[in-house]
Amino acid sequence: MSLLKSSRETKPASPNVVAWAILSLAIGGFGIGTTEFAMMGLLPNVADGVGVSVPTAGHVISAYALGVVVGAPLLVAISAKMPRKTLALALMALFTVGNLLSVFAQDYPTLLITRFIAGLPHGAFFGVAAVLAASMVAPTKRGRAISMVMMGLSIANVLGVPLATYVGQQFGWRWLFVLVGIIGVITMVCMAVFIPAQKALPGASLRKELSALRRGQVWLTLLVGVVGFGGFFAVYTYVANTMTDVAGFSAGFLPVIVGLYGVGMVVGNYVGGRIADWSVMGSIYLVMGFIAAMLVLYAATVHIQWMALVMIFVIGASGAMLIPSLQTRLLDVSPGAPTLASSLNHSALNMANALGAFVGGLVITWGWGFTAPAMVGAVLAVLGLGIALLSGMLDKSSNK
Repeated sequence: MSLLKSSRETKPASPNVVAWAILSLAIGGFGIGTTEFAMMGLLPNVADGVGVSVPTAGHVISAYALGVVVGAPLLVAISAKMPRKTLALALMALFTVGNLLSVFAQDYPTLLITRFIAGLPHGAFFGVAAVLAASMVAPTKRGRAISMVMMGLSIANVLGVPLATYVGQQFGWRWLFVLVGIIGVITMVCMAVFIPAQKALPGASLRKELSALRRGQVWLTLLVGVVGFGGFFAVYTYVANTMTDVAGFSAGFLPVIVGLYGVGMVVGNYVGGRIADWSVMGSIYLVMGFIAAMLVLYAATVHIQWMALVMIFVIGASGAMLIPSLQTRLLDVSPGAPTLASSLNHSALNMANALGAFVGGLVITWGWGFTAPAMVGAVLAVLGLGIALLSGMLDKSSNK
């Protein structure tokens, strides 16, 4: 019996309890999404503020992403025996402190450090949140439950990111971190009130959580996220410059653009949760191919303003559709160690974030233009699809 199944059997939850608990977790996702994605729209402002070029400022995003990569396995592993609610509260507290420290960063190196600190609890929080949500619903509804937690991340791109982008442009980019700090405090209050007391998962231990790392299918699933999402983030990291320099929009229109991207994420997240419950691997195959095709189309049409708006919505939707399937797949291939495996999904996605920001900045520096990252991203998406197909074939061969 898996830890996830045991937790579901010992902690039955009413629909109202589930709804309020998921809402509390989604608010945390809202804050995380706001700080992660608003940096893309404010990247030129940050670059001016700390006196570096835009490609160099992109490394600030990479620093946050690397914090996620390091923090997810580390924090989950050392807290394996901690009650899940307590762990979720502690992780949100660390996230809030890290963002408030960024308010006071006076130079580029200090900002890199504070963004790394803020990123540490990101993946672990989503991992714990996914396990909590999945443990309170029937197995056939796990994809939808996880997608509802992730909906906070998506809605952040509709409300939080445009608001933070506008405030950052009008009053200074540091106000982004002030807003996120406030959201973090609200999240902790809501979680303390609405999430039922949670015992540590039965039999949980550092050794058992680390057992997930011995499973080849876990690594293949993580690799799908790293490779497949790399180009996706390469595009979005430099969306501000692409939309102004290539599509010809004014900087004042960027909040609308990132808001449109966020609407796409909300739609994609909703659809992704449902197709994950239909077929986890089938949805991964379908969405990875779709991402590759859309990135090519984006590169070819972004210079046309109305097409640029359509494609930014579609890219947001395509990326969000994949996350519930990857999260559910990791739960399926890591019986006995759901928290670490689930957290590692966000390590993988933020390795993709770091890779995308680096590769995107590299091809731009080479003079290939702001559409080049999309073409690189399409290649990476195809490679991610190939890895997913390999994982599926190994599943079939092992079941024979």
